[in-house]
Amino acid sequence: MKIRKSKKTLWRIACVLMLLFAFVCASGVRMIAQKLLSQQEAERWQGESEQHYSQVSCFLRSDAPVQQSEIYTFRYAMLDALKGAGVEWDEELYPFIDAWSGEGKLHISGDEGATDAPVLAVGGQFFAFHPLRLLSGSYIAEGDLSPDRVILDRELAWELFGGFDLAGMRVEIQGRSFVVGGVVDREGDSASRRAYSGEKGFFMSYDAYRALTEKDEIRCYEVVMPEVVKGFAAQLVGDKFPLKEGESIVNTNRFSPSRLLQIARDLPSRSAHAGTVAYPYWENAARIAESECAFLAVLALLFSLPAAITLVVDLIRLLIRGKNELEDELLPKAKENVEEAIRVRARKHWEKTHQ
Repeated sequence: MKIRKSKKTLWRIACVLMLLFAFVCASGVRMIAQKLLSQQEAERWQGESEQHYSQVSCFLRSDAPVQQSEIYTFRYAMLDALKGAGVEWDEELYPFIDAWSGEGKLHISGDEGATDAPVLAVGGQFFAFHPLRLLSGSYIAEGDLSPDRVILDRELAWELFGGFDLAGMRVEIQGRSFVVGGVVDREGDSASRRAYSGEKGFFMSYDAYRALTEKDEIRCYEVVMPEVVKGFAAQLVGDKFPLKEGESIVNTNRFSPSRLLQIARDLPSRSAHAGTVAYPYWENAARIAESECAFLAVLALLFSLPAAITLVVDLIRLLIRGKNELEDELLPKAKENVEEAIRVRARKHWEKTHQ
């Protein structure tokens, strides 16, 4: 008997330890997801509003990019759809936020160096979706009065100027003068470090890039809009955006337990993906993080199952034991007490009537 009790005690201790490990895995999922700021613009845009928002990203094929005019056409279609769904907004503030980007490589020179560097041509509110840490200066955004401002990353700023406090300095790109608006640091989370090549680069407005290169090739579009009903944003993008043969991904809740378990199930085919869509580094980082979180989610599930099953079995045993005690002890005693109460009451009644 003592050996049996000892085994039960050891098993319960093991269950507690497994639950703790499952909690650690679940916390790891949360920690990894929170570090990917590019996936959280819907939460930032919603703020304290009661209206729910959804973030959707579109990635275009390298041989079938989108032009800027098509983005503007989609904006009008989106506003019409939102109006038809009963969404109201201030005329000066649209009920959505979006951004787009294209990639290239340009020759850039500064006071202390020159190089051919990758450039990310950005439109809309790109740095709202990708709030890279500013080392100096400020971001560029749609609506800036001057489109000739560029943002350097840390590595390129050091090569061109040997420093980071460069706001107002000038660089020459393809023979044209631009103003340094600021210097940023790339994402520092583990997934982003692995996804990004580490090559030095810079950012410039899409309009300036198009004027400089005569290229109009958008490879990524991101939008946050009201989620009027579940799946509204994804459906609207699928119906109205010129995705062609590209891909769209719903960023919101992509790290939810159900989503992660689905990813874990599809990991073999997911790793074998060989499509023609070239993801930007932040999406590659998100996919790396998804795979890691899916693995942790499976571990959390596996380690919590034994404890959950043990708890259910113990509850069933308690219910059975309680039922047996009710039938074998409590009910007979209750019946005896009731009968005794009836006898006492009958005796008192008899004594009262025969006095």
